[in-house]
Amino acid sequence: MSDPLARRLVVIGLGLIGGSLAKAAKQRGLVSQVIGMNRNANSLEYALKANVIDQAFQSVEEAIAGCTDEDVILLGVPVLSMGPVLQKIHDHLKVDATITDVGSAKSIVVEQAQNIWSQMPSNLIPAHPIAGSEKFGVQAADASLFEDHRVILTPTGSQSDRHLQRVRDLWTGVGAEVDEMSAEHHDKILAATSHLPHILAFTLVDQLASMEEQTEVLRYAAGGFRDFSRIAGSDPVMWRDILIANRESIISRIDEFETHLEKLKAALGDSSPEQIQEIFERAQKTRNGFLHKSDENL
Repeated sequence: MSDPLARRLVVIGLGLIGGSLAKAAKQRGLVSQVIGMNRNANSLEYALKANVIDQAFQSVEEAIAGCTDEDVILLGVPVLSMGPVLQKIHDHLKVDATITDVGSAKSIVVEQAQNIWSQMPSNLIPAHPIAGSEKFGVQAADASLFEDHRVILTPTGSQSDRHLQRVRDLWTGVGAEVDEMSAEHHDKILAATSHLPHILAFTLVDQLASMEEQTEVLRYAAGGFRDFSRIAGSDPVMWRDILIANRESIISRIDEFETHLEKLKAALGDSSPEQIQEIFERAQKTRNGFLHKSDENL
């Protein structure tokens, strides 16, 4: 086995993503020790018993107390909780450990860090793995979750090559492909490809839940509803925070979607089968092209 890329991995927030990375890094020998921090004692107990982590703490200060320059600290908390955690790290971390995160919105992380440190620290590498599940919590941790998936890093240009490479190595080490882009561009892209689909799923299920015929509607829901609504089973707190953190980009994407929906609504009102078919065929072509490219990348 080659030398580990870090002495220890400190995961602050043992949810699905943080827990899966901890499990994958531990199984693949990427780090010598995995430290888990979570406020929920039951989650920590499970993580220890399931061999996801080696040590458990319930405070950020305790979790990072033994860190050295050779360690990686990963923030797996909801994006609106990043600021308070970064503040604690700023106040208590006295070494040049690598800091990274897994938040689904990046501009807010960069902004919070710049406010706390007065500039973007050289050891903080914002990151977002494009992987997940409607399941959540460390109990759903999956060591193979990141295999053949992309991870986006959003460095600002002030980070050192050592820390950037360490985060790259961590993600490639668990089977992911790493890309880089600006935080602003990331948030615009993810608003369309991830955040808007979750909004649509949550909203549709909420609409059905409010219907008087709710029981009958759900009884006759078929596989299409099950497939589309799957992501509405995701963590509501996490997604609430993501939407608030990336609200400007998301509102813009909602406006675009409303425009397209109005076009389809108008076509229905005009009984225009040609226009409806044109919309559907264009969507089908795009979807099939996406699947083909995805298969090529596997």
